[in-house]
Amino acid sequence: MLERRIAVLKEKLLKMANLAEEMVNHSMEALVEKKIELAKKVKFEEEPVVNELEIEIDEYAVETLALFQPKAKDLRTIVMILKMNNDLERVGDLATNIAEFAMELIPQPDVKPYIDLPRMSNIAVKMLDDAITAFISQDSNLGRDVCGRDDVVDNLNEQIIRELLTFMIQDPRTVGRSLLIIRISENLERIADLATNIGEDVVYIVDSTIIKHRSKK
Repeated sequence: MLERRIAVLKEKLLKMANLAEEMVNHSMEALVEKKIELAKKVKFEEEPVVNELEIEIDEYAVETLALFQPKAKDLRTIVMILKMNNDLERVGDLATNIAEFAMELIPQPDVKPYIDLPRMSNIAVKMLDDAITAFISQDSNLGRDVCGRDDVVDNLNEQIIRELLTFMIQDPRTVGRSLLIIRISENLERIADLATNIGEDVVYIVDSTIIKHRSKK
């Protein structure tokens, strides 16, 4: 019975992850292709679904802990599911932020072609997808690999900020738009951080090893 409930939790978490990834993809598609209705869909239709699913997973996980009082790996798994659930809800929040910034940027001229932001988004979403795959398949090596990719996203974020600072210095009229793009880049960087958290959680579940704050070493 406990095994079945853990399987249900994994199914729900996978659904949550798919929704969160879709929100990130939609928000970036809205920005790049100037689809303001898609940005609105992320904010007004998709985010409420993720929020409801977070509550559903929390309640089911807490009920499972109360009913079965699991130990060892089962306990680690359920506790980490609660943590991952919170991280995925945060991904949904960050995707919504991006959609909101996109709604402001879409009616305005582009500061520069969107090349690095979509690349950054693709890496972050792939990290998230692989982190969840690592959890479902109990693959701690893949979890560690996800953690190792965080530096790539950090470097892209720094590169985008440097470039936009140059644009703002050269043409003060771009300041408002550039700051919005920087906010989007920062939100993508945070999504990669959350994917890294999940990768670290997988290592903890499978290997009973804490690598948080050490993965970059």
